[in-house]
Amino acid sequence: MSAHQASRPPEQVDGDVSELSFEEALSQLEGIVKSLEGGRSTLAQAISEYERGTALRRHCEAKLAEAEAKVQAVVEGGVGLTLRDVE
Repeated sequence: MSAHQASRPPEQVDGDVSELSFEEALSQLEGIVKSLEGGRSTLAQAISEYERGTALRRHCEAKLAEAEAKVQAVVEGGVGLTLRDVE
Protein backbone atom coordinates (compact mmCIF):
# COMPACT_ATOMS: atom_id res chain seq x y z
CA MET A 1 0.00 0.00 0.00
CA SER A 2 1.33 3.41 -0.88
CA ALA A 3 1.71 6.18 1.68
CA HIS A 4 -1.16 7.95 -0.06
CA GLN A 5 -3.45 4.93 0.37
CA ALA A 6 -2.44 4.50 4.01
CA SER A 7 -3.65 8.01 4.83
CA ARG A 8 -7.01 7.52 3.12
CA PRO A 9 -10.07 6.18 4.95
CA PRO A 10 -10.39 2.40 4.56
CA GLU A 11 -13.55 2.64 2.48
CA GLN A 12 -11.63 4.67 -0.10
CA VAL A 13 -8.71 2.27 -0.46
CA ASP A 14 -9.24 0.72 -3.87
CA GLY A 15 -7.81 -2.37 -5.41
CA ASP A 16 -8.15 -6.07 -5.43
CA VAL A 17 -7.96 -7.59 -1.97
CA SER A 18 -6.08 -10.61 -3.35
CA GLU A 19 -3.14 -8.34 -4.22
CA LEU A 20 -2.62 -7.29 -0.59
CA SER A 21 -0.14 -8.79 1.80
CA PHE A 22 -1.48 -10.16 5.07
CA GLU A 23 -0.20 -7.10 6.93
CA GLU A 24 -1.78 -4.64 4.47
CA ALA A 25 -5.13 -6.45 4.56
CA LEU A 26 -5.10 -6.63 8.36
CA SER A 27 -4.28 -2.92 8.61
CA GLN A 28 -7.17 -2.04 6.31
CA LEU A 29 -9.48 -4.36 8.23
CA GLU A 30 -8.53 -2.70 11.52
CA GLY A 31 -9.28 0.70 9.98
CA ILE A 32 -12.69 -0.48 8.83
CA VAL A 33 -13.52 -1.87 12.26
CA LYS A 34 -12.59 1.45 13.90
CA SER A 35 -14.64 3.36 11.35
CA LEU A 36 -17.69 1.14 11.83
CA GLU A 37 -17.36 1.31 15.62
CA GLY A 38 -17.21 5.11 15.35
CA GLY A 39 -20.66 5.08 13.80
CA ARG A 40 -20.15 8.26 11.82
CA SER A 41 -20.61 6.72 8.36
CA THR A 42 -23.76 6.85 6.31
CA LEU A 43 -25.63 3.59 5.93
CA ALA A 44 -24.33 3.18 2.37
CA GLN A 45 -20.74 3.78 3.51
CA ALA A 46 -21.15 1.35 6.40
CA ILE A 47 -22.46 -1.36 4.07
CA SER A 48 -19.59 -0.77 1.64
CA GLU A 49 -17.05 -0.89 4.49
CA TYR A 50 -18.63 -4.06 5.85
CA GLU A 51 -18.46 -5.74 2.43
CA ARG A 52 -14.79 -4.80 2.01
CA GLY A 53 -14.09 -5.90 5.58
CA THR A 54 -15.62 -9.29 4.85
CA ALA A 55 -13.41 -9.68 1.78
CA LEU A 56 -10.36 -8.61 3.80
CA ARG A 57 -11.19 -11.07 6.59
CA ARG A 58 -11.47 -13.94 4.10
CA HIS A 59 -8.16 -12.91 2.52
CA CYS A 60 -6.43 -12.81 5.92
CA GLU A 61 -7.84 -16.22 6.83
CA ALA A 62 -6.56 -17.67 3.54
CA LYS A 63 -3.11 -16.15 4.09
CA LEU A 64 -3.01 -17.58 7.63
CA ALA A 65 -4.07 -21.03 6.38
CA GLU A 66 -1.33 -20.87 3.75
CA ALA A 67 1.25 -19.93 6.37
CA GLU A 68 0.02 -22.68 8.68
CA ALA A 69 0.37 -25.24 5.90
CA LYS A 70 3.93 -24.11 5.30
CA VAL A 71 4.78 -24.39 8.99
CA GLN A 72 3.25 -27.85 9.15
CA ALA A 73 5.34 -28.82 6.13
CA VAL A 74 8.49 -28.39 8.16
CA VAL A 75 9.51 -31.90 9.03
CA GLU A 76 12.43 -33.36 10.86
CA GLY A 77 14.99 -34.64 8.38
CA GLY A 78 18.14 -36.69 8.78
CA VAL A 79 20.37 -33.61 8.96
CA GLY A 80 17.91 -31.17 10.50
CA LEU A 81 14.75 -29.39 9.50
CA THR A 82 13.66 -29.64 5.86
CA LEU A 83 10.65 -28.50 3.87
CA ARG A 84 8.39 -30.74 1.87
CA ASP A 85 6.07 -29.60 -0.91
CA VAL A 86 2.59 -28.49 0.11
CA GLU A 87 -0.36 -28.56 -2.25
